[in-house]
Amino acid sequence: MNDLSPKLTDRDHPLRIHLIGVAGSGMSGLALLLLGMGHRVSGSDRVTSDETERMQRIGLNFSSPHTAEAVSGADLVVYSSAIRPENPAYAAAKAAGIPLLRRAECLAAILHTRRGIVVSGTHGKTTTSSMVAHSLREAGIQPSHYVGAEIPVLGANARWSEEGEWMVAEGDESDGTLALYRPGCSIILNIEAEHLDHYKDLDEIKAVFAKLVSQTDGPVVYCKECAVATEVGSQAKESVSYGWSGADYTAAEIRELRGATAFTVVRNGEILGDVELGIPGRHNVLNALACIATADRLGADFRLVSRALNSFAGAKRRFETKYLSSRIRIVDDYGHHPTELAATLQTARSLKPGRVVVLFQPHRYTRTQALAEDFGKVLHAADKVFVSDVYPASELPIPGISGDTIVQAARRQGGDHVVSLPDLATAHHTVGNELEPGDLLITLGAGNVHEVGTRIAADLKILEQMLHLASKDDIDGCLYEPMRRHTTMLVGGPAQYWIEPHTFEAFAEVVNYCRERGVAMRVVGRGSNLLVRDGGIRGAVIHPAGGAFSECRAEDGKIIAGAGVRLKKVASVAQAAGIGGFEWMEGIPGNVGGALRMNAGAMGTETFDQVVSVTFLDEDGEIRERSREEIVANYRDVPELRRNFALQATFTGKPDSAESIQERWDASRQKRRASQPVAASAGCIFKNPTEVPAGKLVDELGLKGCNEGRARVSEVHGNFIVNGGGATASEVLAMIERIKTSARETRGIELETEVKVLGEDEFTF
Repeated sequence: MNDLSPKLTDRDHPLRIHLIGVAGSGMSGLALLLLGMGHRVSGSDRVTSDETERMQRIGLNFSSPHTAEAVSGADLVVYSSAIRPENPAYAAAKAAGIPLLRRAECLAAILHTRRGIVVSGTHGKTTTSSMVAHSLREAGIQPSHYVGAEIPVLGANARWSEEGEWMVAEGDESDGTLALYRPGCSIILNIEAEHLDHYKDLDEIKAVFAKLVSQTDGPVVYCKECAVATEVGSQAKESVSYGWSGADYTAAEIRELRGATAFTVVRNGEILGDVELGIPGRHNVLNALACIATADRLGADFRLVSRALNSFAGAKRRFETKYLSSRIRIVDDYGHHPTELAATLQTARSLKPGRVVVLFQPHRYTRTQALAEDFGKVLHAADKVFVSDVYPASELPIPGISGDTIVQAARRQGGDHVVSLPDLATAHHTVGNELEPGDLLITLGAGNVHEVGTRIAADLKILEQMLHLASKDDIDGCLYEPMRRHTTMLVGGPAQYWIEPHTFEAFAEVVNYCRERGVAMRVVGRGSNLLVRDGGIRGAVIHPAGGAFSECRAEDGKIIAGAGVRLKKVASVAQAAGIGGFEWMEGIPGNVGGALRMNAGAMGTETFDQVVSVTFLDEDGEIRERSREEIVANYRDVPELRRNFALQATFTGKPDSAESIQERWDASRQKRRASQPVAASAGCIFKNPTEVPAGKLVDELGLKGCNEGRARVSEVHGNFIVNGGGATASEVLAMIERIKTSARETRGIELETEVKVLGEDEFTF
């Protein structure tokens, strides 16, 4: 490795270097450095990414997947820690005698061509190394840099600078390679018992940091708030401390601002100046002090460093704001150790949200096993916590260890607000539906948990656009509302956007928004004749509720009712007003809008038998009214309302006494109870064929009482499928198909469903 450093800076003889696993953040940084140094760089990985495409544009020769041919002609092959000996590129390089270096070994060789600044510690390395690189660059020192994440203010996670003599690098302690570096300056942020899959105990970890200190030819900047870092760092020939008090560099008058932190820097008892750090959190004040102490020792102008810290916006996945509105904030953080989680949650609290909601993805089985109790304790600081299954990294599962290990640890300590949510692929449905105005959602973990926040943020943007179409009193809504809560069958996946307009105008605005932007939409009422598939409904599900949609009154011998009014209420208002003819509605669990759409009926009467007029939203987005004579109403179908949406209707009946109405009401109820099941159902499943009533047909087919899973044909009425408790839509659909097949094959009758089936079988959003 020592022989490599001179070759790396020889621009007259560039090397042909291949990187195995180049898509990872650490390896991509090496690629950027080596390309900047003028070498011919190739790389391979299992997948392509935005990063590999970006590197190809600046000269990387990328291939996927890994192949033996990729290393042909290489002078050097560098591989990441995730690469196994059986990897074809690795195996080919070894067989050909091509020098093989680990990522850290190559980084050390590059670092030794410059005066290195190594930022080390169990937590905070990426943020601090980014601060140092940015501050030194703004101070005119022009360092090269290599950090562990994408840094917006730096432009990339790595950059080679021909002008500067310094190079800032994030030093990884996880596998002992920290001991490879011989820098001109070291920073020790903290030292804790971590990576115990590699180290025996804390003493072994301390030994690696101690070796770094002994090999540092210049200042060692350490945090006095960490006893172990102080023990190791204070042994340096030129030790520099920072902390809250009793250190060479301290912070005074700390003021937490919205999304930022202001403080005064004190150097050895004298005020150096003020800083307004561009990111929140007291732990980041300590990180900034490490940066300030380092820059000061290198001769940087404090005013320029302070200005740089003010413009510092953080690193990707380090308390990174993914979404911000007046209602909700979504933040992503890479934290995967209890200490990191504690700092992140403290920062979250400093923003004073209504609630802190966390989705935490544990990283590695060994860490989960060793630190479960600590994780459980730390997560008490949030108001609601979801814990997914473990992101394994390169580890094999440990029997009995999962995300639920942390959940149980939290509950042993009274954390009933911590729940298990194993499947990350659908976690956004549960987490997104949990969110309330004022919430701060944090996705926490070093795996792929950030994808959940990104997904929720994208949908939240569209939802909030719809909610802003009207005043907050006129419209409500949420993401991923489970449709099982809104169907009488009690089954169904989530609605991507659940919208509840309370005025006709708000309803019109939402419908027009969806039409103009191509957002799929459905209008649902009480869900009494509706079956939603388990994959839910993509797009907007509009549920007229409250306000004008819930108004129902008697006027001049007629009943005027909004689309959201339950039919039972219409019957009740009519009875109170002495208007008969509505008794049949008493037993139908739907509402006015649904009854109008399908011309619902019972006991020989249909909805449009009593309609006087309908107010609706037409295809042009205009609110109109039509009389009964202008509307074609068929059996269980009203063509006029396929694309137009009913908002309100006026019904007529006959004057009658309350007593007489009550008698018919009681008779209707008694007949219904005797002939229809009381268990959860969607009403009649099939339209009656011409040959025989559907219920009688099912009975004759011998299918009463038959089931598919927890979906069962009612023993009371053959045209009802009931939910036996926890049934899924797929089970109901399987039962429907079984009945249809039997009717077709046995009687030659093609049954047509009366119940409306919406949605998708699998999750697509």
